[in-house]
Amino acid sequence: MKTRTNGEGSGRAPLDRFLLGKTLTALANASVKDMVQRPCAAPPKTRAFRIGLTGAPGAGKSTLCGQLALHRLTQSKTPLRVGVLAVDPSSPKSGGAILGDRIRMDDLPGSADLYIRSIGSRAATDGLSDNLPEMLDAMDAHGFDELLLETVGVGQAEYAARAQVDTLVLVLLPDSGDTVQAMKAGIMELADIYVVNKADLPGAQRMVADIRRIAAMTRMDENEWRPPVVLTSSQQPGSIAALSQEIDRHHAWMIQKGLQEQVLDGRARYRLRRLVERRLVQTVSGLDQSTLSKPMPQQIDAVLGELARW
Repeated sequence: MKTRTNGEGSGRAPLDRFLLGKTLTALANASVKDMVQRPCAAPPKTRAFRIGLTGAPGAGKSTLCGQLALHRLTQSKTPLRVGVLAVDPSSPKSGGAILGDRIRMDDLPGSADLYIRSIGSRAATDGLSDNLPEMLDAMDAHGFDELLLETVGVGQAEYAARAQVDTLVLVLLPDSGDTVQAMKAGIMELADIYVVNKADLPGAQRMVADIRRIAAMTRMDENEWRPPVVLTSSQQPGSIAALSQEIDRHHAWMIQKGLQEQVLDGRARYRLRRLVERRLVQTVSGLDQSTLSKPMPQQIDAVLGELARW
């Protein structure tokens, strides 16, 4: 499997939006059993370059994601097909989701090569969504060159996004130094690019200095990627272009270092772990009182027995 390079998509069949939408809906609603018994599809000949945007709620990820998608689509020297998957929090009570990310992106100009879809987080607690790996694979199969993944925005728990994307962008706000301090042992160490969004607000430069100070404390090999800090604002188109350039620079660095297979291994491990975790939660939730009253080794044997009956 190879990463698609710009221009390979020219002359391809038009995007079947109805089929893609139907496929994504089916995957979003699929149970663990459905996924395990699902026929194995042939891996796509090419895969999209994936860009993740994560960060605390209110950081402006949705607006930034939409502007970045549009910039990369319109400014590319060769034709691109760009997709956006935006994860919204699902209600733990009703299971529904407001899907506000899709609403906020609706003002983007229509394009045959831009596809935006909001999905609920459902049972996932890591900032992503159930069956997200399969949804991303479906986007690959429909010929997308680039995919932007916007996570729920729950902070440090979003480490899982690291496994699903090639380049991870952490979006922060000016004067959110306390948030950075809380994140520095988690997502701060996983991000490839730091973004201080809404840079026209007071405190933006001070925030940049704080991020660089914290990043400097992290021990890094001289051959490792050093995350840049980018100031962005919806009122400054040039700042979106600057972020896009840093994303391209990181992508080129990944290819130079030959990290593609390592990334794919991480995705396969995450996919398997999430299915096992979801099945485990279902099994434990279904145990009766007689089983729960037994000694722990017998409880574990009962759970393992149920897992083995997939």
